[in-house]
Amino acid sequence: MGRVVVLGSLNVDLVASVERHPGPGETILADAALQRFAGGKGGNQAVAAAAAGAQVAMVAAVGADDGGQAYAARLRDRGIDASAVRTSTTAPTGQAWITVDDEGENAIVVIPGANAEVTTDDLTAVDGLTEGDVLLMQLEVPIRTVAAAARLARSKGARVVINAAPYAALPHDVVDLADPLVVNEHEALQLADSDLTPSSLLVTFGAAGCSWDGRRHDGIPVDDADVVDTTGAGDAFCGALAAALAAGADRDEAVRAASRAGADAVRHRGAQPDPEL
Repeated sequence: MGRVVVLGSLNVDLVASVERHPGPGETILADAALQRFAGGKGGNQAVAAAAAGAQVAMVAAVGADDGGQAYAARLRDRGIDASAVRTSTTAPTGQAWITVDDEGENAIVVIPGANAEVTTDDLTAVDGLTEGDVLLMQLEVPIRTVAAAARLARSKGARVVINAAPYAALPHDVVDLADPLVVNEHEALQLADSDLTPSSLLVTFGAAGCSWDGRRHDGIPVDDADVVDTTGAGDAFCGALAAALAAGADRDEAVRAASRAGADAVRHRGAQPDPEL
């Protein structure tokens, strides 16, 4: 069974519940007190991969603030190797400002903070990857670092899984290394408008399932009454997908595991189970 190394962001999510999202120039009142949760696509996916049974290491950066230190401790408490989570001396821990409406839909603004300081000097854990391992990445850390990590991981024989979110243009050779490149419907449209052609493309459609290189896979339905918060559902999908691939699952098995994790994620508040920091 291979390992999963996650290179990505760690954010403190500040979440407000609202009846509906405000329009441009509009002010509305939240329904309850502001909540502080663990988030960031990297952290969310690492926690999901660990919950799916993978041996996980996290490569990231946090600030020397209480939120960042609490997050590193949280990862360790969940059995994740946080030895490559560096504490920045110049930037605070990243934050995400999130509003969640009564339908469970979210709107998010991310302030990168220390995530923007993850560099190629932080890739020691990636250098230790071997055949059968999986490197899982998103695009909330510098693209230069993502690209270097992808090339390094493949040179070691590891599988590279890239969640191209938030969408940004990647070098052609890095897109070709991804197996798969994971995007949602909106990111797929941006990808289609680019000159990039992935060799392995997985498009997610929320509850409607996903498509991996044209093969459709049904989603797992969740009753509307059970949908609490869609924040992090895609991250849960990616983390469980990487864990299944590291365990040797084929595409169909990996997608089924990922879909179950994504469906479970919408049933709880926050991007991670028991997410309060």
